[in-house]
Amino acid sequence: MSWLVAVLGLAFLVLIHEAGHFFTARALGMRPRRFYLGFPPAIAKVNRGGIEYGIGAVPLGGYVKIPGMHRPAPSDLDTYFTRAVHEAPELTGSVERMKRRLERGEYTAGVELDALGAGIKGVELTPAARRSAERGLSELRDGLGGDAYWRARTWKRVAVIFAGPGTNLVFAVALLAIVFAFGVRVATLSVSEVQPGSPAQLAGLQAGDRVVGVDGQRVTEFNQVFDAVQQSEGKPITLVVDRKGATRRIHVTPTHYLGQNWAVGFRPGARWERYSPGEAISLAFGRTWEVTKAIAHGFSRLVTQEGRRDISSPVGITRVSSQAVEVDFRVYLQLLAFISLSLALLNLLPLLPLDGGHIAFSIVEGIRRRGVSREVYERVSVVGIALVLMLFFIGLSNDLGGRGPG
Repeated sequence: MSWLVAVLGLAFLVLIHEAGHFFTARALGMRPRRFYLGFPPAIAKVNRGGIEYGIGAVPLGGYVKIPGMHRPAPSDLDTYFTRAVHEAPELTGSVERMKRRLERGEYTAGVELDALGAGIKGVELTPAARRSAERGLSELRDGLGGDAYWRARTWKRVAVIFAGPGTNLVFAVALLAIVFAFGVRVATLSVSEVQPGSPAQLAGLQAGDRVVGVDGQRVTEFNQVFDAVQQSEGKPITLVVDRKGATRRIHVTPTHYLGQNWAVGFRPGARWERYSPGEAISLAFGRTWEVTKAIAHGFSRLVTQEGRRDISSPVGITRVSSQAVEVDFRVYLQLLAFISLSLALLNLLPLLPLDGGHIAFSIVEGIRRRGVSREVYERVSVVGIALVLMLFFIGLSNDLGGRGPG
């Protein structure tokens, strides 16, 4: 059951992300053609008001099809109509006239497109050629239509793309505020459990100890201990603990114990604490900013072996989420907020095909006052897709095979 809750939680984050794109596009005059959770092939779909809603068989995200993401190019006609022209040479004239129109920069759905559509209906084609040609007609109509994305002003294009990660960001803050208002599990400085075989056990830390200092600095909350362990980056630290009234110094070396970030292997005690609505909202913004800085620091460390060990795929995220569900549902909701924030920040990286890449290209086109060529866009996309896939497979390797050397 916990796995199901975890999977549904991740699906919900994808759903609200795509909904942000969808509703913003509609509000700004770009009527979406499709709204999918998951990627094709579709396992279920329905058409409402000219928009196809569906669930894809590949559960690696979702997408909204906005018309005319790119201005039509003459090469598009070769892509979609080459097979049809080969099977029905009488279509050659219509295809060439449409191609010349695009070469002249005439981006209107004129008589050439209507003639091409009528010609395709009137000839015998194999199913594959007809599917390709009909898809080409649909793409050309979308790309040449008045509601095409590429025709919109720069601020509208940026707004539509930012709305996805922006929705995840707003959801993260709102969910954290709700969690703080109903009560959160706050780690204390007491040691509730020392994990067998961990650096903490080998150094002599015991359940019941209370941490009062780290490396000569007094601590008053567990976050200070956690930060000191992370900042050590594997170098020895000294924990000052109170054990039944006696002060002891414990020298311990943090490691990537059990595939975590730097850790020494003990579980802190905890108490539940509730906050007023005003305090909850303030804390939600503060925690969001703290986690944002931590995630940004994590991105900067991806070039290091330690940084690559910290990458997780949806498999690992689902596993950790299911464990959080079993601990306490409020703990899970807090984790879900952090995952939503991570999804927002990841998508804002200036890499195609991520949202940040589309935003960057829209801004560049707005400054230049002309579109970036399709060839440049495709080359940059190849690099971005390669990097995203590399991160995915590193995370999958970490989750399935243990945290390797990176």
